[in-house]
Amino acid sequence: MNKIGIMQGRLSSPVDGKIQSFPVHSWREEFFLAKEAGLDLIEWIYEKETQTVNPIINYDGIKEIKKHMRETSVDVRSICADYFMSEFLINSQSKPILNNINHLKWLIKRGDKLSIDYIILPFVDSSRLKSQEDINILIQILEEIIPLTEEFGIELHLETDLPPDILNGIFGKINHPLIRLNYDIGNSASLGYDPNLELNLLSQWVSSIHVKDRLLHGTTVPLGSGSADLPLCFELLKKIHYSRNFILQAARQNEMSEIELAMKNKEYVIHLLSGAGFKI
Repeated sequence: MNKIGIMQGRLSSPVDGKIQSFPVHSWREEFFLAKEAGLDLIEWIYEKETQTVNPIINYDGIKEIKKHMRETSVDVRSICADYFMSEFLINSQSKPILNNINHLKWLIKRGDKLSIDYIILPFVDSSRLKSQEDINILIQILEEIIPLTEEFGIELHLETDLPPDILNGIFGKINHPLIRLNYDIGNSASLGYDPNLELNLLSQWVSSIHVKDRLLHGTTVPLGSGSADLPLCFELLKKIHYSRNFILQAARQNEMSEIELAMKNKEYVIHLLSGAGFKI
């Protein structure tokens, strides 16, 4: 059965106006809030700004995370590596940045300590792939890292703003079961991509979903109020036999508390998924 989770920080008040960040002071509480909301998972955030206080960096922190997982039955199966939104793997001259590549290798090893399934690597906004040279270097970096992902059994999920034909070429060239695609429904809608084309062309690579809604060429908005055709996307995902997790990454709404919004979004998504034939 598919499970529904939420991006870490979405059960806490935003920090410094950011829509997404690691909740330094409330990450423990979020496990219990997620349980109260009936959610199965939390997708962990690892970012540059808060790296020194993120509990995944040391043994005691990992131990405490696992304790809260046991207490609440809310699991952590993935890491969203926002760290690489500012600490790029590829520089402006399309050259690999060795220190950051080594940091990714370190993060894979930390992920193994937490027993995660996958790490999401974002190549959007400031870290987007800007040229064919960038794409070629990314392929080289991933091929270098594959032996480490094999050693620990951790997948790398690429989140990009690239058109589906270019993405298909990247995955076809790498052609490895541990290099997968994160499909962000809202981001694709904002870019004006056709989900029929995307999900059919990329079906064999799609292994994680961010449930979000955005306006065409615009910002994130409440689920069901933007340009994303969520019912169609869920129907297409059912047709390609998608059997993994759905992570809520929806817009915040000032008139609702974070847990109220999480509950509302979860029920809305369950309704749409059930209509598409998923068993939740």
